[in-house]
Amino acid sequence: MTIVTGSLMAGAGCNNPGPQKDASADSVKTTPVQVQPYGEVDGKPVSQYTLANQHGMVVKLINYGGIITDIITPDKEGKPGNVVLSYDSLAGYRQKGNPYFGTLVGRYANRIAKATFKIDSAEYKLAANNNGNSLHGGLKGFDKALWQVTPLPGDSSLLLEYTSPDGEEGYPGTLQAKVIYTLTADNALKIEYVATTDKPTPINLTQHTYFNLSAGKEPTILNHVLQLDAPSFTPVDAQLIPTGKIEPVKGTPMDFTTAKPVGQDIANVTGGYDHNYVFDKAEMKVRGSLYDPSTGRVMTFSTSEPGVQFYTGNFLDGKLQHTRNGAVYGKNAGLCLEAQHFPDSPNQPAFPNVILKPGEKYTQTTIYQFGVK
Repeated sequence: MTIVTGSLMAGAGCNNPGPQKDASADSVKTTPVQVQPYGEVDGKPVSQYTLANQHGMVVKLINYGGIITDIITPDKEGKPGNVVLSYDSLAGYRQKGNPYFGTLVGRYANRIAKATFKIDSAEYKLAANNNGNSLHGGLKGFDKALWQVTPLPGDSSLLLEYTSPDGEEGYPGTLQAKVIYTLTADNALKIEYVATTDKPTPINLTQHTYFNLSAGKEPTILNHVLQLDAPSFTPVDAQLIPTGKIEPVKGTPMDFTTAKPVGQDIANVTGGYDHNYVFDKAEMKVRGSLYDPSTGRVMTFSTSEPGVQFYTGNFLDGKLQHTRNGAVYGKNAGLCLEAQHFPDSPNQPAFPNVILKPGEKYTQTTIYQFGVK
C-alpha cells in the first residue's frame, strides 16, 4: 500500500522525485538567506537561517532539530512581533524538559502505546519516555538531530535532510527524510515533507511550534478564537492514548467547527485540549483559522494530513529557562496545531495506515498563512 499523505506538487505520487523548489509565485525572490552561528552540539556547529519577504515577515530556524525559532509578522497596526514561543539561545532548546518548542518531530509524532508495535510478526520496542509510552520519536528523535541545510534557488526556501539509521530509537529501516521550509510572498510558511525507507517502518512527521499570535501581549492563548474544519476526534484514556474510537465533536466541548475562544469550554475538558482532530478526508485544503483579537493577527492552517493534534500547552509550568526576553511560559501560554496521522496508529488497525514500505514515498504538506483583520 502506497503511503502518500500529501503532495509536493499537483499530481504527486510514488514515482515523483524528492522535494523540489517550486517555481510558482509563492517562491519569488526576496532577500538572500542569512546564516549566523548559533552554538555547537557535540562539537558540530549549529547555524540559524533567516528567511524574509517583502511584506515584513521573517522566519528563522536552526539546523538542530529543524527548529523554528521565530515567525515575525505584523499586527493590525503594522508592528512586527514574534508569534511563537521561543528561547534566547541554543541552551534553551537543549534544556531538560524542553517541550519541543518549534521542532520537527519524528520518526513518529505523538504517542505509541506501551512503546511497542508490530509489523507482520516482528515486534519492535521503543523508548518508553512518556508514562510507559513512546512520545515524539523517543529519547533522541528528529527534534534533537542535526539536519543538513541547503538554501534552494529563489532565496525563500531551505531544504533540510536527515538520515535516520536502521534501529535508531528502536525503529526498523534506514529512513531518508527531507523537509522544505518556504516563506512565500503572501506571508505563508509552507512545510513540505518527503521520506523513503529500505524496510517497513511507521512514520508520522510534524512540526511542533507553539503559537501565541499576540507576540507576548497576552500571557495565554485562551482568548484566541479558533475554528477547525474537523467534525470528529479520537477520544483518549488517562495517558492520552486513543481508545480506538472516532467520535463526533458536535454538542461537546471539543467542537470548533464554528469559531469560538479557546478558553470558552476548556474547563470542561480534562487536562485541557491535547487531542487528535479528524478531518472528513485527507486532502490539501484550508482546515482552520486562529485569530487574536488583541492584535488582529490571523493565521489560517492548511494540510494534506488526515488529522491535527490541537494542544493548549497544558504542561507548561513557568519553569523553563533561557526564554526569549525572560518570558514566563505558564499553562496555556501557547498552542500547537500539529498536522499528523493519528496517535498510536501502529497499534490501531482501524486508523489510516502509517507503515511506509520500500519503494513507497511518504509526503506531507502543511501551510500556516498569516494576515490581519
